[in-house]
Amino acid sequence: MRQFGVFLLFGAGFGFLLSRVGATDFDAIAGMFLLSDLHLMGVIGVAIAVAAVGLHRWARRAAAGRPAPTIAPKPVKPGLIVGAALFGAGWGLTGTCPGTGLAQVGEGRWIALFTVAGMLAGTALYRVVGARVEAALARRGARAADDRSAAPGEVRSALRPVRSRG
Repeated sequence: MRQFGVFLLFGAGFGFLLSRVGATDFDAIAGMFLLSDLHLMGVIGVAIAVAAVGLHRWARRAAAGRPAPTIAPKPVKPGLIVGAALFGAGWGLTGTCPGTGLAQVGEGRWIALFTVAGMLAGTALYRVVGARVEAALARRGARAADDRSAAPGEVRSALRPVRSRG
């Protein structure tokens, strides 16, 4: 329970900072994407720099033989592309990402509840169909890889044969 309180405190602090830098303002986000207001890009740049310093410290800790968290690379799956496209579409339509959506709720912008409801619905939908979609995309990727491995001069169709109803 204590750990939950710590996470809640850090989350509230993060939401407060998002609000203070303007990351919860639709016009600021639109301006960032339209390259007419670059202050949020600067905020993101500072966040990347802080994270880089933290990762460097972790690496030095590990090199010194002290316990340090490790970050294991994950494979890029076809579903990542689909998920990224959906994430980007949602961000573009609502002008908010998950962190700023929750911060908007904290600010009392109740319209953000629709964004949060969409995030929860998308998460629930992924739990129901995610494994099947991943498997289908993996099969499609395997077929495409098989097609690329055809011998020189050999042509393989990406289409499945259709049986005529006769």
